[in-house]
Amino acid sequence: MTAVRQRALRRTKEGTRLPSLLKLLIGTQFAFNVGFFAVLPFLAEHLGDAVGMAGWLVGFVLGLRTFSQQGLFVVGGALADRHGVRPVVLAGCALRVAGFAWLGYAEQTWTVVAAVLLTGFAAALFSPAVESEAARQAVLHEEAGGGSRTRVLALFTVAGQAGAFVGPLLGAQLLEADFRTVCLAGAGVFVLVLAGHARLLPRHLPGRTRVRVRGGTGPLLRNRRFLALCCAYGAYLLAYNQLYLALPAEVERASGSQAPLAWLFALSSLLVVTAQLPVTRWAGERIGLRRSMAAGLVLIAAGFAVVAAALPAGRTGTAGLVPAAGFVVLLTLGQMLVAPAARAWVPDLAEEGRLGLYTGALSSVSGLIVLLGSAGTGALLDTGLPPAVPWLVLAAVPATAVVLLPRHG
Repeated sequence: MTAVRQRALRRTKEGTRLPSLLKLLIGTQFAFNVGFFAVLPFLAEHLGDAVGMAGWLVGFVLGLRTFSQQGLFVVGGALADRHGVRPVVLAGCALRVAGFAWLGYAEQTWTVVAAVLLTGFAAALFSPAVESEAARQAVLHEEAGGGSRTRVLALFTVAGQAGAFVGPLLGAQLLEADFRTVCLAGAGVFVLVLAGHARLLPRHLPGRTRVRVRGGTGPLLRNRRFLALCCAYGAYLLAYNQLYLALPAEVERASGSQAPLAWLFALSSLLVVTAQLPVTRWAGERIGLRRSMAAGLVLIAAGFAVVAAALPAGRTGTAGLVPAAGFVVLLTLGQMLVAPAARAWVPDLAEEGRLGLYTGALSSVSGLIVLLGSAGTGALLDTGLPPAVPWLVLAAVPATAVVLLPRHG
């Protein structure tokens, strides 16, 4: 049998040996994003038109939602470590059902704010619990000879991206009725997720043992290698966030309209769904976690540099959108290398029994970096400097982050 056929057979066996718990967690990520993205893309318009909020208040409410979710990931992760994954996931699903149902009927500012905070906190409970358990089970799967942990976490990423693609399509169809119908449909998705986990998620998870740990977050804050990973991952997220800040400005300059954005976002989602697994398999066979993250960050920096190099020519129309498309492709390829590798690296850096805390802290610390960095990016884009300068500065962010990566995988 040739080496190529042996590798193909091995990959087929790896796919069939994926444990049922990992399949449940991967399917959960898909369902979560279907329910979430069925509602979120239409929230801002609902707050402005139906509820009558001023523009600044709409932005404030959306910021609160992000803070109540990303900022509190560390809380959800710590609770999963202390009380187990099952109760935290079930509580998060129940709160998301209540939050979406409340949001559908909320008509006053304070009720909208409360519902939005509730939906954000719900995600802060179940997302770090599911992500940390997926990472734990991926490590166990790897140690049992079932295949690379990064491959499993890449499947997790693909499932989430597929859910993010399907969710808005579902929400757009339901929006023809009204926003309340969209919210109730999103709540219905989480009712199904809640019922599925209540029935299928084991009370005692394989490979999970209760470990008494002391010191609170002190050991985490003294873990320089983990904090270095958080900073590098935060730089990646800040760069990725430019899909929603710098890219729209460039598309507006080149085409005079925001319409091409939808096609560029679809291009990004399509790349992840179709290429994530081959890219992860290639990286797993040839480079380690650190080199995978470093290569991804370099690709992202190159994406910003492509736009910076093209801007002095001032091209518009279809030709003017080509650099933006190149940026999206390189950014997405970088994402496919960075995100699974970062998640796969956390178990190697976490204390025993604290994987949930560390998984949540990765999102919370990097989310804070994005919050501060986005404010600076917005100011940079409004300074009146030559258009290429902000893109060169943004290119330096992921390039510098390569130096921040921990030295050993």
